[in-house]
Amino acid sequence: MAARNATRNASRNTSKRATRNNSDAYVRMYRQMVRIRAFEDNANQLYLSAKMPGLTHMYSGQEAVAVGICEALEDSDNITSTHRGHGHCVAKGAEFKQMFCELLGKEEGYCRGKGGSMHIADQSHGNLGANAIVGGSMGIATGAALTAKRLNTGNVAVCFFGDGATAQGLWYEVMNMAALWKLPVIYACENNGYSEYTKTEEIAAGSITARAEAFGIEAFEVDGQDVLAVNDLTTKLVARARKGEGPFFMNLSTYRYHGHHVGDINRDYYRSKDEEAEWKDKRDPITNFGKWLEDEKIMTAEELVALNDEVRADAEAAVQYALEAKYPDGSEVTMHVFHEPA
Repeated sequence: MAARNATRNASRNTSKRATRNNSDAYVRMYRQMVRIRAFEDNANQLYLSAKMPGLTHMYSGQEAVAVGICEALEDSDNITSTHRGHGHCVAKGAEFKQMFCELLGKEEGYCRGKGGSMHIADQSHGNLGANAIVGGSMGIATGAALTAKRLNTGNVAVCFFGDGATAQGLWYEVMNMAALWKLPVIYACENNGYSEYTKTEEIAAGSITARAEAFGIEAFEVDGQDVLAVNDLTTKLVARARKGEGPFFMNLSTYRYHGHHVGDINRDYYRSKDEEAEWKDKRDPITNFGKWLEDEKIMTAEELVALNDEVRADAEAAVQYALEAKYPDGSEVTMHVFHEPA
């Protein structure tokens, strides 16, 4: 089956509905994208100032993917995330204070400081956790979808992963199961063009979308910088998945502004400054969506600035809170490591 181009007319069709009853949703999506960018900017500063242990992987530039998808989900729906997972966590409802506490190893973090940047989970909002193993969350998301079907909960699971993870054998195993059992799962490939330090076309033979289609899974190519296109398609797929029509696959074209991780600062050897500038200047998801909100008279330029200032102040306050928060007591070193019998 041919891949569907989900971006055609998606923004235009959504625009027709903008001023009627979806204005609140559009403002909320803009706020969530700004929240992700503000979180990442502060996380990067924490690393550069040697206040955060370990490495982290920035999500900046890909905000429209996480927000467009999570806006279409309920709290009870599950997501699984990747090592580049801050954006998914924020988009699914996580709070700044608990996230920064987790990054800094503090006891008020979502995992009491034991997960760190690459292992944040927030089950209160259906986030089953980020995973530092490439493709490691694919089986978890598929299992959550199987549970939803067996228990008839009506829930949907979304699995976020990068283009490099499509080379992992686990993906083919879970796609086979999901297709055979018609599971309510959506596989969302955040295709940012690079697998660590190598261009995707140099390590991925053929079409990534065709790999899902080989299992009879309906697949879509999506402009991952267009939050309206992402949300419009996801809303339709989630509704179909709840009816038992899943699974689905989305290949979302996007771009990471930073390197593979925060220590990857000399990127000239694998991508050019001109390429980075092209994406940032012309395809930034936040800037372009903000202009759209102005054009549709949903927000004024002054309101956009005020919202950005408010969010960034919230993020900075949360950083200060986390810096002053307590570390877990040493007696907790084995807590949540071993199963404790009832």
